[in-house]
Amino acid sequence: MLALMSTTDVLIVGAGPAGMTAAITARRYGIDVLVVDDQTSPGGQIWRSVETQAATPRGAILGRTYQDGKATTDAFRASGARYEPRTQLWQIEPGFRAFVTHDGKARTIEARAIILATGAQERPAPFPGWTLPGVLTVGAAQVLLKAAGQIPSKPVWVAGCGPLPLLYLVQLLNAGGQIAGYLDTTPAGSHWAALRHLPNALRASGALLKGLAWMAALRYRRVPVIRHVIDLQAHGSDRIESISYRTADGREKTVSADNLFVHEGVVPNVHAPLGLGCAVEWRDEQDCYVPVLDQWGETTKAGVFIAGDGAGIAGAKAAQFRGALAAQRLAVKLGYVDEQIVIKDALRVQKSLARELALRPFLDTMFRPRGRIFSPSDETVICRCEEVTAGEVRAMAQIGGSGPNQIKAFTRAGMGPCQGRQCGYTVTRILAEIQNCPAREIGFYRVRPPLKPVTLGELATLDQKEEVL
Repeated sequence: MLALMSTTDVLIVGAGPAGMTAAITARRYGIDVLVVDDQTSPGGQIWRSVETQAATPRGAILGRTYQDGKATTDAFRASGARYEPRTQLWQIEPGFRAFVTHDGKARTIEARAIILATGAQERPAPFPGWTLPGVLTVGAAQVLLKAAGQIPSKPVWVAGCGPLPLLYLVQLLNAGGQIAGYLDTTPAGSHWAALRHLPNALRASGALLKGLAWMAALRYRRVPVIRHVIDLQAHGSDRIESISYRTADGREKTVSADNLFVHEGVVPNVHAPLGLGCAVEWRDEQDCYVPVLDQWGETTKAGVFIAGDGAGIAGAKAAQFRGALAAQRLAVKLGYVDEQIVIKDALRVQKSLARELALRPFLDTMFRPRGRIFSPSDETVICRCEEVTAGEVRAMAQIGGSGPNQIKAFTRAGMGPCQGRQCGYTVTRILAEIQNCPAREIGFYRVRPPLKPVTLGELATLDQKEEVL
């Protein structure tokens, strides 16, 4: 019995800025492309629902960067790439054979090459009370605004650091929302440390000016800002009722709260690369693992490319350039174009990518996450799926749990539906603290298929046909 399957030259996983640009570029060379994505429409997280919202008042609220995504989605639609929304990838076998589920039915896809454009996730930042209803990540709150225009009816508290909270606060104000206050967790002194990277960052001065404009807008609207917050707790029974915070200079306060949105930066989605056996390396400046890639985005597994923030956090424009480079390299590898032609075309893209990456050292230094999120208190739940606390992890570490996989076996942390996406880094950092060694020496969970939950019913729908002998 042989499983029925789709075939394509290049399978692209993800229809965000990187995936769409990779598809557009690949089609220019005549490559057969199939793009699968678990969302209902193209755009990824940053351009979610852009096709329907760009020209509406909501699109104006979300800003020019959001609206600009409409041109890319239009070009993607017109490129001739096959596109399958609502399709979830859950396994890739060498060769390559990918297993996906679409509308409750599973099937396989054979491809000559893979481009993973699965983007990033918000960095897990566990603290007491973070599992209470009413506590969300800033990214989740922004998704509600983009996709459904949902605005909290009462003033919200936002806590965290980085560009995204500033952007969301401005978007929320423009949408008519109310802000109780912004708890800025940017570590004291980080602004001064970042100044040494400013001259190079000026190559991407447009992004810097956007950030300054957001900060000016918050000052103009008199949003309360509490700086250098080092500790945070949410309190409540059935849902959040209040929050407590402490600053670096010792100020402590408890205030009522109906909603709390938190954000401590983003990290690449590395589960699919890890599941394929691609090498990753620890990057101190971003406090996370990043795939080992060549200049085109190819991993240590031949034929597997990574584009976008999954290759290292750099933003939407860099994601597009990375998508283009991966497609250009595959055009040569698959025999669609002469290498000299591609090299000429790629030089411009590589220069543009270098300009975008010039901003990263400045941002990474300025918005380095606060240390507390890497060492949560014992009572803090770190694995939301299995309700495992930091204290349980520390206890198991003391009796022989020297690595993340041992902790997984002892406590079930990382065995839930998210498969360690919410607790993996916290477990790594707790073990590094206990063993007094760098996080890179601890490692990460061993990732095994399925990459996403799949039901027995979905597995049973893998169509079969009789093999002809």
